[in-house]
Amino acid sequence: MIPRPEWLKQKAPNQEVFEEMGRMLELLSLHTVCESANCPNIGKCFENKTATFMIMGDICTRNCRFCAVPKGIAGPLDFQEPLNVAKACRQLELKHAVITSVTRDDLEDGGAGCFARTVEAIRLLNADSTIELLIPDLCGNWSALAEIVIAKPDIINHNVETVPELYEKVRPQADYGRSVELLRRVKEMDGQIYTKSGLMLGLGETDEQIIQVMRDLLLAGCDILTLGQYLRPSEEHIPIFEYVTPNKFDELRDIAIDLGFKYVASGPFVRSSYKAFVAMEELRKG
Repeated sequence: MIPRPEWLKQKAPNQEVFEEMGRMLELLSLHTVCESANCPNIGKCFENKTATFMIMGDICTRNCRFCAVPKGIAGPLDFQEPLNVAKACRQLELKHAVITSVTRDDLEDGGAGCFARTVEAIRLLNADSTIELLIPDLCGNWSALAEIVIAKPDIINHNVETVPELYEKVRPQADYGRSVELLRRVKEMDGQIYTKSGLMLGLGETDEQIIQVMRDLLLAGCDILTLGQYLRPSEEHIPIFEYVTPNKFDELRDIAIDLGFKYVASGPFVRSSYKAFVAMEELRKG
């Protein structure tokens, strides 16, 4: 096992803050990807009264080899969930709400209707909030994607996660071309919605492969790119190939900006939803 470098060490989160957030989530029967995916930024986010809500349960129907979210047979939808997410957003006074989900291949629309209802509920209770959705690939159901687009979130994010050469090893149930096509379709349906995608680094990808993904995403009209370090959740998950240095992340950020992305977040602790409001603020400045 490669020892974790100093730049990837963080202080333990505030337990009191954890418990306070936990009580709110339990009261509203909500899940966060912060907890389910073992996000390293959870302490900072909870201390800042932010969280990324994970809708449609906490069991994923896919078996990606990098992800800590539990896999198996998903349960029934909670039709109070969209309203409860909106209540949580209001309670936390979120200026930018970020909503993701487990992948629900068992649902005909992949959960698109639930995403749309959640956007509507947040708009109802939090009129001034901007909304970002991090969605699965919906198995290429573009009619379902249209339902999400019609709800008009400010940002639609779909992560390609890694370079296409590593898909079979890292996310065998996904398809790189389908993921890029989803982002292209969003722009085709509504050019005013910002699109976003992200990559985990440290899985064995090369610089040339990363840059080619950047080009593919730009051709699909992608506006925002995130680059972060893959951290192995457990011994059962795919091993880390390398720890990418902060300098390398800076170098890749500069390349991505030069290529034409409107906003790039690149660093060891960067995750697609971490400080997502910063990107939204920068884009609004024009």
